[in-house]
Amino acid sequence: MKGTQFRDETLGGIGYWVKRQAELSPLRPALADLDQSLTWGELNSRVNQLAHALLARGIAHGDRVAGLLWNGIPFLEAIFATAKLGAILVPINFRLSEPEVRYILSDSGARLLLCHDSFYPIAEAVMNGDNVIRVADPGTSRTHSPYESLLAAFPDTEPQSEVKTHDIHVMMYTSGTTGKPKGAQLSHRNATWNAIQLMLHEATLRVDDTVLTVAPLFHIGGLGVHTLPAMYLGAFVIVLSRFNPQEVLETIQNRHITALFLVPAMWLALSQVPDFDHYDLSSLRVLVSGGAPCPIPLIEFYQSRGLTFLEGFGMTETAPITMILGSVDAIRKHGSIGRPLFYQGARVVDESDQDVATDEVGELVLQGPNIFEGYWNMPQATQDAFRGGWFHTGDLARVDPEGFFYLVDRKKDLLISGGENVYPVEVEQVLVRHPNIAEAAVIGVPDLTWGEVPLAVLVLKDASQNLRVEDIQQFCQGRLAGFKIPKTVRVVASLPRNATGKVLKTMLRQIYAKEGDA
Repeated sequence: MKGTQFRDETLGGIGYWVKRQAELSPLRPALADLDQSLTWGELNSRVNQLAHALLARGIAHGDRVAGLLWNGIPFLEAIFATAKLGAILVPINFRLSEPEVRYILSDSGARLLLCHDSFYPIAEAVMNGDNVIRVADPGTSRTHSPYESLLAAFPDTEPQSEVKTHDIHVMMYTSGTTGKPKGAQLSHRNATWNAIQLMLHEATLRVDDTVLTVAPLFHIGGLGVHTLPAMYLGAFVIVLSRFNPQEVLETIQNRHITALFLVPAMWLALSQVPDFDHYDLSSLRVLVSGGAPCPIPLIEFYQSRGLTFLEGFGMTETAPITMILGSVDAIRKHGSIGRPLFYQGARVVDESDQDVATDEVGELVLQGPNIFEGYWNMPQATQDAFRGGWFHTGDLARVDPEGFFYLVDRKKDLLISGGENVYPVEVEQVLVRHPNIAEAAVIGVPDLTWGEVPLAVLVLKDASQNLRVEDIQQFCQGRLAGFKIPKTVRVVASLPRNATGKVLKTMLRQIYAKEGDA
């Protein structure tokens, strides 16, 4: 008898994860938030209902569905429902301003928007109301929620759609160096291999883990470091809609959390809870920090309490984890981003894409099954990024004799504030619209709470009309997300430039390095 042929390309969709977990362990806990707890069987049924609802709205393979959502069950239902259809979820940072949200919706061509009630005023302003599905805010009554009514109106049978491993399942927008964000297209294959690589490391998850997700799911860190890998494995994920340090500690203690990912600003806030040591955190097995370098005192704080503290490095384009600095090396190799994961190729190259010598600086390039499929509607940017078959990160790096990688400079002047990427050029383009600003240069300066915050160096058109930081912040309100707005302003007669006229931001960083709160 001829055996059934196994076709990897059709079983590669992440929607299959939920279907298969429901078949294997329908009664095992899968997902919980403030409002409800679902078994794998219940989750799969709801995901199927949402998929059929989307089909009824005309969503088909390759269509984009945007989400302006708090962390919670609806967010993850949306990502798996679109995945089962071969459609693409476009998560939107709810901290963005109305023009920023409008741009992402327009650029992605999203046909539908799911949004929590909190964000409906923005949704109403940027999208036709008929194309908006409202979801009740976390912690509020869902008795008359349009979202729940929508799900109840459709069957929970499996939707019929062929999804292949290289199909895109999510498109995450990264701030662009030209002032416009780019849509990084992540495939089902990327998500699967990200999960597999994590399981081959010290940071591995287990089926019996209880994972807490509180980092924003609209960022790849919140979605890809633990949440999706845990669901691939069949572990239990608990999602908090907002970050409250005390609530996080209470949840760890009461729900026996075993794995937690946070950005350094969150780890710091957690450590500063006055009665931190009164909480029972003995269930914690794996703590991962990412999004920005973590200060040594903070690592020592958690390690001194017997907790396994790891640092991860990744990008939106890498789904996200590429390297991990293990707990044993966290202090000894501080400043390193670690060593590449099992299936991750990594090199440091010169301008001719030739490997540089050990400890010499070059550009970090990556290769592996977790690397994204390209930028949405930007073929030239995609081609440039993948020249020679390697993804060029734009990060300057070096590698030491033991194979540990170190970042020397941030990609294209990127600064990271509280885990949020801020590209200075985006802020600068808003600042120069001010009637009295001739030129603007934005850099990051140290901050004890957020790691870095933006500082604006300005050249005024009329120097007699001085600008206060409050004036700049008021001007930026509504034009930029709050974390992108400069916290400090310095007025100068001229900006330092090189022979070709490029602003010397390295010089500015040297001049203003001590301006921050650190």
